[in-house]
Amino acid sequence: MGLGEAILAVGAGERAARFEQFRSALDSAWVAAALAATDTASVRRRKLPAEHVVWLVIGMGLFHDRSIAEVVHHLDLVVPPRRGERGRVTNAAIVQARDQLGAAPLAALFTQTATVWTTAAAATERWRGLAVYGLDGTTLRVPDTPDNVLTFGRPPSPDGAGAGYPQMRVVALLSLRHHLLAAAAVGPSRTGELALARGVWAALPDHAMVILDRGFCSYALFHALAAPAGDRHWLVRARSGRTALPRHVVQRFGPGDALVELRPTSITCAKHPDLPSTLRVRAVRVQRPGFRPYWLFTSLLNSATVPAAELAALYHDRWELELAFDELKTHTLDRAEALRSKAPARVEQEVWGLLLAYNLVRFVMSRAAPRAGVPPLRLSYRHALLALRAFWHTAWLTPPGALPRRIDALLDDLALFVLPERRARRYPRAVKVKISRYRRKRPVPLEVPR
Repeated sequence: MGLGEAILAVGAGERAARFEQFRSALDSAWVAAALAATDTASVRRRKLPAEHVVWLVIGMGLFHDRSIAEVVHHLDLVVPPRRGERGRVTNAAIVQARDQLGAAPLAALFTQTATVWTTAAAATERWRGLAVYGLDGTTLRVPDTPDNVLTFGRPPSPDGAGAGYPQMRVVALLSLRHHLLAAAAVGPSRTGELALARGVWAALPDHAMVILDRGFCSYALFHALAAPAGDRHWLVRARSGRTALPRHVVQRFGPGDALVELRPTSITCAKHPDLPSTLRVRAVRVQRPGFRPYWLFTSLLNSATVPAAELAALYHDRWELELAFDELKTHTLDRAEALRSKAPARVEQEVWGLLLAYNLVRFVMSRAAPRAGVPPLRLSYRHALLALRAFWHTAWLTPPGALPRRIDALLDDLALFVLPERRARRYPRAVKVKISRYRRKRPVPLEVPR
């Protein structure tokens, strides 16, 4: 059983309406496999066994509006000392249990679930026979502690003093037409997106198109993604400043549409001496009213089967990645200034739990969308997240026999949160910066009296 049956599966027994019901959201074999692969399974009886701590970390992402202790309480994760009693655990024991678990099991569980959920979902809505994916990076703020600053780094700021919070970088591969994460890589803010993306490409399936941000316009990457046998293709915008057609034109297909030959720079040749000296790609010029023209590069070379206008329209789907990051950071995290964990190992663990929680909500929405007769992206993520939080907060009060009706009603409720059809609007990317007359607060070291 996978998360496809997440909200549809109902456990039985005395604790069915509590932790067992929540645990039915994931195949228990996946959790056991992740713990076994990372050698973190609980051997002796504990108040918080390893498999319960996995759910605690996922619950921290799903219930960001509650404290960690409240998550433990509401999900009934503590093994009671005697039958019929409710277990209790201290905050120190929760921290110790998280440290014993580590981040590896959550990362392994995310990889397992994302592969199953996203591959099946992406195959349902294809573009010219190709599943549509997008890849980009973002950053998450972490608490300002010395260990976090040392591990993740503090990005530079215009005044040269560094950002207010240390940050970690996340690179994600997303099914653009379902907002389901297929793979992710995390690292310090000082690590570039291209470097983190190396651990993500293997998750891109055959018969797929990946749309890249312009920061991934790299000659070496184009060769790495080339897989004619697997029918994997890419589409990327040329870097800013390139408004003229590349010099080495092999064949012109029409106005603003040509087969061109790219050649590596001397720096690229020095870093990758084994790369071929040329690479043929298709260049498509895009001009929208009121905007500067730009070029798209793609590995789809046949202009007869793939018109240039369709490529220009497809590239706009890349914006779905930005919307997914907004759902993750604005709604799931409730606009939190930073994550909760103050130690680097727990920060990484929390991020993997957050990504799992996001995919859980999105997958349940994909199950509710057919009831509304709309694609999953037409359902409101914010309202679905609130409905799921309310359901899990009250599920343990529901008699086990009534849970199937409540779950069915939950999916019907999610199907009501239909958004209006999107309008075809194009706005330049801009950020409104709030200018404050106050100086940024800096930590002042305390003087220890002698």
